[in-house]
Amino acid sequence: MAVKIVPSVLPADFARLGEDCVALAEAGVDRIQWDVMDGRFVPNLTFGPDVIAACRPLVACGFEAHLMCERPEEMLPRYVDAGCELVIVHPETLRQPHQTYGAIRDLGARTGVALSPATPLGLVEHALDRVDLLLVMTVDPGFGGQRYLATMEPKIAAARALIATSGRSIELEVDGGIGPDTIAGAARAGADVFISGSALWKYATFADGVADLRRRAEAARAA
Repeated sequence: MAVKIVPSVLPADFARLGEDCVALAEAGVDRIQWDVMDGRFVPNLTFGPDVIAACRPLVACGFEAHLMCERPEEMLPRYVDAGCELVIVHPETLRQPHQTYGAIRDLGARTGVALSPATPLGLVEHALDRVDLLLVMTVDPGFGGQRYLATMEPKIAAARALIATSGRSIELEVDGGIGPDTIAGAARAGADVFISGSALWKYATFADGVADLRRRAEAARAA
């Protein structure tokens, strides 16, 4: 799969959220990630579906919702209706994971499964027929700006091997501390979709950041 650069808008100026979404889209991002936190599964509190829906008409690129929430199955329709074509959930928050994965597809969205650093890969091993994206977290969920956990690279490699056995075209995403100094390691381990938050905001422009991160990931994968 081609490298995809997907910004998290968590570091954005919330008073200019729509403007930042437009600037990111113009910079050539592949889609935009919304880190949805409920103050319960993780301590932070962020975007509701109405905020996402307000930004949806402003850009043509895809939206993904990463639901770091307890009982996310109760909120699925609202986030899909808000314009999220991909919905990512944590299996440890689900009462019936297989049913929830299917429910996301039934709503017309793609299904993503996120694995926190301490969550074993085996939790999704027998559900790959219902999964379109596998997210390996390289920080603990809940806050932006954390340091990348290089110890997760063997887990990324194991996820890549597991995807290969499925015979399906499943994206392998990484999220947490992804920037110019860390993206190559995640790419070499097998990731093809890279979430960047705080690091992307440190570049002179979003376009510079997207181009640099893409170049670094592509070079690491080609090496």
